[in-house]
Amino acid sequence: MISSLTGTVKLLRPGALVIEVGGVGLLINVPQRIASAFTVGTTISLHTVLVVREDALTLYGFENHGERELFELLQTVTGIGPKVAQSALNVYESAELVSAIKNDQPEILERIPGLGKKGAQRLVLELQEKLGSFEQGEALFVGNWRDQLISALTGLGFTARDAQDRIDQLSTQFKDLANEPIAELLRAALSGGVQR
Repeated sequence: MISSLTGTVKLLRPGALVIEVGGVGLLINVPQRIASAFTVGTTISLHTVLVVREDALTLYGFENHGERELFELLQTVTGIGPKVAQSALNVYESAELVSAIKNDQPEILERIPGLGKKGAQRLVLELQEKLGSFEQGEALFVGNWRDQLISALTGLGFTARDAQDRIDQLSTQFKDLANEPIAELLRAALSGGVQR
């Protein structure tokens, strides 16, 4: 998985940047506030997610690790893909999204294009307990092991939703996931889980 990159802005497009990295121009989809904050010729560093689909490889870029994690977490909700997740980060700052979810305020989230009333309610319902502390772009998840496992699985081609499903399956088979070695959890997730 391409988790970060640094390069020179070569082209600005609405909601996207072309960044030259090592002589190669990469099209990165970014929240509009990021796209409007840079000019051609500026050096930029972004945290990224590579979304692999049957017909496309799409890079999404974020200012910090916390935004990237939130983008991936949003996609674990039924009916939310990368476009709606990016729309959420276009409409709201990460802290505003997290606050609306944690404080059970789906009416705030209804402004997100492609989400709607039922989608906003589902987002709050499915994510309220999954969010840990969130401060100034720091990690969102409660345990670091979860970050590492989701990152490893998405790097191997799983969608964020599929990676989360595999982790949920593991929680029924391991007593204390946080104290298991990441390598063993990854092996179990790749094999569909192991019986203990």
